[in-house]
Amino acid sequence: MAVFEITSNKGDDTVSLDKSLKSKSTLVRARNVLKRAERIEKLKFEDRWVEGQGALGLPKVRVEKISIGKKKKKKKDEDED
Repeated sequence: MAVFEITSNKGDDTVSLDKSLKSKSTLVRARNVLKRAERIEKLKFEDRWVEGQGALGLPKVRVEKISIGKKKKKKKDEDED
């Protein structure tokens, strides 16, 4: 097995990453699939969760899609005309 080292000409051992490859900390769009823990939390909130119930075979949970609308333009005061 070969071991490769990445070095740069700057003297430090870091390699820069192109800005197009950097991931954002949060998702911009809504996810349409929940993780198991998120589904259990939602079932508890809706009082559909029974304590001691298995985590496999959970019932479906509706995911509400949030639409981000356009910003409304501010109305100009009629006094300024």
